[in-house]
Amino acid sequence: MTFYLCNFKLSQDDRNPRGKKMDSDSNNLPTPSGEVGGHGDSKTKTSECTSTTPCLSSVLCPKAWFDPNKLHPKVSELVYWRDPKKSGVVFCGIFIILIALTCLSFISVVAYTSLAIVSGTFAFRVYKNILQTVNKTQDGHPFKEYLEFDLTLGSEKTQEICNAIISHLNKLAVQLRHLFLVEDLVDSAKFGGFLYFLTYLGSCFNGLTLVTIAFVALFALPKVYELNKNVIDQYVDLVCAKVSEITAKVNEALPFGKKEKAQ
Repeated sequence: MTFYLCNFKLSQDDRNPRGKKMDSDSNNLPTPSGEVGGHGDSKTKTSECTSTTPCLSSVLCPKAWFDPNKLHPKVSELVYWRDPKKSGVVFCGIFIILIALTCLSFISVVAYTSLAIVSGTFAFRVYKNILQTVNKTQDGHPFKEYLEFDLTLGSEKTQEICNAIISHLNKLAVQLRHLFLVEDLVDSAKFGGFLYFLTYLGSCFNGLTLVTIAFVALFALPKVYELNKNVIDQYVDLVCAKVSEITAKVNEALPFGKKEKAQ
């Protein structure tokens, strides 16, 4: 468990974005064709995010959740409770749905939730129409702002999200191959211990309960980390240093590890 905690720990380099000047300088280098910017093709522009506004696919990176500058502004605004009313509505709404799923079937939850939304919007629309009739005003549709909101996904945004998902899936496949085929004895042993811990976790909680706990942690841990960053980093650094020290000793004690390093 400590091994995977250390993997999610934000290093000092991650908290302070690096290499921005280097990237800007490298983009101004002339290419063989005489053009400026060796990475100036359209494909790179669609797959990478600008330094000012992180892309929506940044939510797939676990480290980004603990750095609001690396998350999409709308996501970080919700998770870090910049607007308590908006974050509270989103959190309570999804939390109630998750709790309802533990008591009712999925179809029932969808039906009751949709019925509640339709009933609320229908009553509000009738109420607004009555007010317009009594006051003799022409305010228009009460949900005009939301009806005019563009819900279509652009091709660039869709390609950006797909590229990010594929990139993370490829990294996951490589890491799983590394662990399951015992490329490194210590890493595979840690992974085996983690899986053994999951067997006990699965016997105590079902999947939906774990999803609910993860959702609550998603809205709680980033804000807690932001408020207590220095203290948390200090203790995590100590844990990671201890784990690295133990890992180095185990690697030195294993005879096959020495042979693999020698080769």
